[in-house]
Amino acid sequence: MLDKYKREINYLRVSITDRCNLRCVYCMPKEGLSLIGHQDILRYEEMLRIVRIARKLGIVKVRVTGGEPLVRRGVADFLAELGTLGLEDISLTTNGILLETFAERIRSAGVGRVNVSLDSLDPKRYARITRGGDLSAVLRGLEQAERVGFSPIKINVVTVKDFNDDETLSFARLTLEKPYEIRFIELMPIGGEKGSDDKYVSNDELMERIGRVGTLHPVESAGGGRSFGGPARRFRLDGARGVIGFISPISHNFCHACNRLRLTADGGLRACLMIDGEIDLKGPMRKGCSDEELEQLIRQAVMSKPRGQCTDAAAEDRSRRKCAREMSTIGG
Repeated sequence: MLDKYKREINYLRVSITDRCNLRCVYCMPKEGLSLIGHQDILRYEEMLRIVRIARKLGIVKVRVTGGEPLVRRGVADFLAELGTLGLEDISLTTNGILLETFAERIRSAGVGRVNVSLDSLDPKRYARITRGGDLSAVLRGLEQAERVGFSPIKINVVTVKDFNDDETLSFARLTLEKPYEIRFIELMPIGGEKGSDDKYVSNDELMERIGRVGTLHPVESAGGGRSFGGPARRFRLDGARGVIGFISPISHNFCHACNRLRLTADGGLRACLMIDGEIDLKGPMRKGCSDEELEQLIRQAVMSKPRGQCTDAAAEDRSRRKCAREMSTIGG
């Protein structure tokens, strides 16, 4: 399925809930967020219908996200159903708190890869960032994920200036011991005031820091010929078991290679994370639309994909590239 700029769109991210068992400071305000009503969240059968039609149109990769997807009741059964739709790749993003409990079940359900969001290796700082999270639970979850055969296991680190950027080397050194892919992700201006420039750290700066203590050797994309490798620039330190990746949506805009759509928890299909236009799929489905009509809506979303973000890579324009919806409903 090609968009109007001839990019192959083969990847769908599906947010199954806006609920989360953490309250990360960069993700939501201290007072919390107004949650979507349960009746407004897509039912599993509605999500499966959308994915089935999207598969027909060329979607072969699905990532399940949230909120925190593992807090939604019935998630393992949903993942197993997803595995019957002929997809080439099913993955899941989690904060890791419940991963120890769910790892074996979701691996058996057909999920091949997990991404764990983890922004500090210091227990006290982690608790502060997440407003009460238990780092040891996440570390146990990572160990269990490794035991049951997830590969690769990716750790997403959102870097925030004067907050956790001093842990860059600690995360990098983790790849010497573990076969993880540590991915440093630039803070993006999504919702509220969380993306303000005073908190932003360029990945170029992090690469320079890591390069002072070890040589970063480029690693080819893990995606093969289907553009599954994603936007990360990947490197390996000498003797490392794992890989270090840099995802740089601000300093190194990768819109030209974007291959994805995003389904929000309440049924909006987004063509671009950073632009707030959505196509409503829930409303037409609940009014009885046909598969053919739903297919046309998905095609409409694909053809609405912009060439790039609402502004391009100039650093001074960061504040203009802002998504009003919270990440918990979009799913990243």
